[in-house]
Amino acid sequence: MAREALVIVDFQNDFTPGGALAVPRGDEIADRLNELAGESRFDLVIATRDWHPSDHSSFREQGGPWPRHCVQGTPGAKLHPRLDRSRIDAVIDKGQDPATEGYSAFENPELEQLLRERGIERVTVVGLATDYCVKNTALDALRRGFEVEVDTSATRGVDVQPGDSERALEELRRSGAKIVAGGARVP
Repeated sequence: MAREALVIVDFQNDFTPGGALAVPRGDEIADRLNELAGESRFDLVIATRDWHPSDHSSFREQGGPWPRHCVQGTPGAKLHPRLDRSRIDAVIDKGQDPATEGYSAFENPELEQLLRERGIERVTVVGLATDYCVKNTALDALRRGFEVEVDTSATRGVDVQPGDSERALEELRRSGAKIVAGGARVP
């Protein structure tokens, strides 16, 4: 049986209601994330964090598209308090290089190294936001040869343009990811 990891992407204060770059209803996935993290099928549970320097290129002050968010060491960069940290085996920081977008957790080579060391063949990617960091992390996992599942019951999108999340899921499906909702395959 394939060894499997759960990758919880960027469930952080700044991406939930009241945060600097809040994903609509982003906090609503907390219970589902904790439920998944407790499932015995996962051999490894990883949480990722945007962990930006204060001069990150994605910030509007630097010419980027986003407000300042998830600046290293700030309350907004902390994992959301409703995420059960006792179920997390490792935290991987990303977005530390001011010149990269930081959308994919695989930009930090520690993620792939940890997955390979643990013999992981399959990853389930969940978290925030469907149309950015979840999508890019899942695509990079596919490119690196992992089987990928995205559970939409544990994701939420920014949807800067209406339908961005659905388009992201369709791109993932076309690329070979399995899209499920609470364990049931989405057609």
